[in-house]
Amino acid sequence: MQNERDVVIIGAGPAGLGAAVYTGRALMRTTVLEKLIVGGQIIEAYDVDNYPGFPDGVTGPDLIDRMVTHAKKFDVEIVNSGANDVVAEGVLKRVLTDDGEYVAPIIIIASGARHRKLGVPGEKELAGKGVSYCATCDGPFFRDKPVAVVGGGDAALTEAVFLTRFASEVKLIHRRQGFRGRAAHVQEARDNEKMEFVLDAVVTQIHGKEHVEGVTIRNVKTDDESPLNCDGVFILIGHDPNTEYLANLLPDYAGGVIPVDYNMETDVKGVYAVGDVRQGSYRQVGTAIGEAIVAAMHAEVRIKDLTG
Repeated sequence: MQNERDVVIIGAGPAGLGAAVYTGRALMRTTVLEKLIVGGQIIEAYDVDNYPGFPDGVTGPDLIDRMVTHAKKFDVEIVNSGANDVVAEGVLKRVLTDDGEYVAPIIIIASGARHRKLGVPGEKELAGKGVSYCATCDGPFFRDKPVAVVGGGDAALTEAVFLTRFASEVKLIHRRQGFRGRAAHVQEARDNEKMEFVLDAVVTQIHGKEHVEGVTIRNVKTDDESPLNCDGVFILIGHDPNTEYLANLLPDYAGGVIPVDYNMETDVKGVYAVGDVRQGSYRQVGTAIGEAIVAAMHAEVRIKDLTG
């Protein structure tokens, strides 16, 4: 089965849905493809309090419900099927899914990324209840509370320092003595009086019933285990963009982040990348939607160039 559309958006997180509102409102026949759950990572957020217009905060699922309703108002089609491959054939691009093919001159890649996880007991159960993967998103919830950060790269170091604005203390847990992050970021963390380094250590379990109450850490040199009390655990060990399916369309960037110009357009005319898949993304709901709007508005102009 082949479906002809004006725009195919790959990913139904905030970026994809944000783009869909604009393309749908512009009377562009739009289909949004989502392989997993509509909403992306934000669906796991217990409370979002930094999205403009919700001064009392909003849950991730409620925010996504509103976005879906808004997109469908403009006759946007949302299909529970992911892209397996995308092939450019002149002006048109073919998106192959398990349920058929979609053909369109405009493709907006908004398939997001997945957090790398520890895979330890308690992580899944306490996600959104003290286990977080974004300090910028959740740091303010931990005012005057002790937290732990797991990781040793630039993201872990900079976000750990950011958390010291709110937390009573921040313990950075890293599996070795050396850091992958820049020397300047390491020094900034060491100079912060609220920071404490727990090195040569890994987290083996996260404890708590209704919320995080602490973790168990294991020394990788001695195998000794010990408890560490904290009210929050920020797991900042990286993320992987969901772009593996782009091997034919963008072979240099499949599995990685995608560079774009100021219109969010890739090297392939009519193909855009927004949100967590974009090189240099801030990985925030607000910025993802802003990027999506830029792409959608430019796509409205680009489609006239491509189709005459």
